[in-house]
Amino acid sequence: MLGKLGDWTLPFGPYTPAQLVVLGGGAFVLIKTFAWWSWAGPVPIALWLGAVWAVRGAQIAGQNPFTAVLGVGSLLLRHPAGVVGGRVARDRQVSCLRAWFVITAAPAPALAGGPGSGVRAAGVGVSGAERTAAGSGLSRLLADGAGRAL
Repeated sequence: MLGKLGDWTLPFGPYTPAQLVVLGGGAFVLIKTFAWWSWAGPVPIALWLGAVWAVRGAQIAGQNPFTAVLGVGSLLLRHPAGVVGGRVARDRQVSCLRAWFVITAAPAPALAGGPGSGVRAAGVGVSGAERTAAGSGLSRLLADGAGRAL
C-alpha cells in the first residue's frame, strides 16, 4: 500500500499502485481534454473516481496488473530465438566437411597352384616366406588350408 508517510495519509488512502496510476493518469487526461468533456458536467469526474475505486483489488490471472504488464513487456522485448545461459541462442555457423579418400587397385588374387600362390603341386611343404607373399588375408588362409590338405 502506498500513500502513508508516518502519521500522514492521503485522503481516503492508502492506495494500491494500480489506484495511483489510474488516479494520476486519469487526472492528466481529464485536464488535457477538458474542452471535450466540459459539457457533460461532473459525470467524467465521477467515472474517474469510480475507476480509481474499482482497481483497488485488480488482478490479472492472479497477479498484480503491473507485474502482468511487465511480463507481457518482457515477452515482447525478448529475442525470438530465446536465451540459453543468459545469451541469445543462435544457430551454429555452417561449416563444410572436407574429406579425402584415395582409391587404389587391389592386388591381383593368386590362383591356387600358380606362381606365388604358396601351394605346391607335389605335396611338398610351403615355406613361411611363400605364405606371406600370397596377397590378401583370405588367399593366405586358403593357401594354408590347401597346404595342409596336401
